[in-house]
Amino acid sequence: MQRICLFGGTFDPIHCAHLRIAEEAVRHFALDRVLFVPAGNPPHKDAAGLTPYEDRFRMVEIACSPYPNFEASRLEDGDQRSYSIETVKKFRIQINPDDRVFFLIGADAFDEIETWKDWQDLVKLTEFIVVARPGREYHIASGARVYPLEGLSLPVSSSTIRERLATGEATPELPPEVRRFIEQRGLYGFDKGKITASP
Repeated sequence: MQRICLFGGTFDPIHCAHLRIAEEAVRHFALDRVLFVPAGNPPHKDAAGLTPYEDRFRMVEIACSPYPNFEASRLEDGDQRSYSIETVKKFRIQINPDDRVFFLIGADAFDEIETWKDWQDLVKLTEFIVVARPGREYHIASGARVYPLEGLSLPVSSSTIRERLATGEATPELPPEVRRFIEQRGLYGFDKGKITASP
């Protein structure tokens, strides 16, 4: 029996806080694998404003490569809406019936899970590792199996990172290899002529 965790998000871009959260989840809950699942067409965000899927997937691949327990997953590849219930169902048929499936999620998102598509089915199919900010309380939906991951205060924002990249500033929150990929691809408006500090 394996303990496998799905970690979804736009990962636009993936950054060190994402990796640290997954590391702590592995350590606290003895996870065998963490699958980072970049959203293809997320229901709560405008897909038109996202960096192309293949670029985001490649950044996740690069970021995960040093970690033996981490892998990039194409579970949400495609134009269809990326609903978590469909992702978990798709994953469940790929693994052994006795494998335990966890879903790594922030407290803010978990607080709204009752607005998600078929959430009652979702809480039956997976267990939740909820990343809570210090002092942050959240509602636990009926039937949900929840394991809190506390003590992490990682105020890293992908939108702030994107702004820094556009002005050529340093981004210590990014793995260096991810930064290099962004520079090579010219993502987020990155312009070598604007570099003000070394990454």
